[in-house]
Amino acid sequence: MLMKKFAYIKNFSKAVCAQNFPKLEAKDNEKENQFLIKEEPGIDRISRRLKERTNNLDMKTSGIKCEPSEEEPGLKKCKWEPANWKEHFELIKQMRSGLSAPVDSMGCDTLSSIDAVIEPRTRRYQCLIALMLSSQTKDEITARAVIELQKLPLDVETILQTDEGKIASAIYPAGFYRRKAQYIKKTTQILKEKYDSDIPNNIDELCKLPGVGPKMAYLAMSCAWKKTVGIGVDTHVHRISNRLGWTKKETKTPEQTRKELEEWMPESLWYEVNHLLVGFGQEICRPVGPKCANCLCKDLCPTGKESSAKPKKTKRKAVKIEFENENYCK
Repeated sequence: MLMKKFAYIKNFSKAVCAQNFPKLEAKDNEKENQFLIKEEPGIDRISRRLKERTNNLDMKTSGIKCEPSEEEPGLKKCKWEPANWKEHFELIKQMRSGLSAPVDSMGCDTLSSIDAVIEPRTRRYQCLIALMLSSQTKDEITARAVIELQKLPLDVETILQTDEGKIASAIYPAGFYRRKAQYIKKTTQILKEKYDSDIPNNIDELCKLPGVGPKMAYLAMSCAWKKTVGIGVDTHVHRISNRLGWTKKETKTPEQTRKELEEWMPESLWYEVNHLLVGFGQEICRPVGPKCANCLCKDLCPTGKESSAKPKKTKRKAVKIEFENENYCK
């Protein structure tokens, strides 16, 4: 009896495998991605539904790019990337071609020293100090503060011998200038004792320094050590990336934005993207009152589309009425 059951199951399996899958053809005058399966003799309803679900899954995953996996050869690793990001990038480069933003002339990478010749480790130290001063401070004020410190001059030995109050006065009116003066003194002391008056050459040790966060650490690696190991995300990069839809979902912090960007953006663009978006944020995609009307990305940007769709407010002109007879108003 048992052998008969096995024989029956075996014959049934062969019969199912012998069936041909139904063919798909596009349905005319229907919505895109709707397909009709031809009914053929011997194909039951369950088989048709299974095939329909398989087709729907294929259509949903068609926009995801797959690349060979390094960890497991033979398998492909699928990667999400935002729509139209290459077009965004090229258009922003066009708008930034004039290099007229404050970051272009007063960014931390341009404030190495007023001296023509400077020791490499001193240049790296000045780059780190400029990054520490730039937190919540405009580039114009950061540049002024760095120039004042360079008059001391700005090197490890001089800063260690300089009173904290004098440092605070030199960097005023940078944001949180008193706290930053404390950080500069503490960090300089650590660099003297642990790194031979140089700065660390890796992210983990840079982030352990007082007053140094992830953004500063990644930018220090790029500007000071000429090694790009990640994307430096400040408030401009964080804001613009969310506005353009460069993240899978809205991110709350710059560090979340950095991780999202590094998942899909080619490493060859990691160094360029910070400088590009910072200047773009200073001139056009501003935090308050963005100039969407002047932006070349307005037709591709979700925020730009919303801005153009809103009706423009018209200013009402005040009409002054003068009465010849004062008794008329009574």
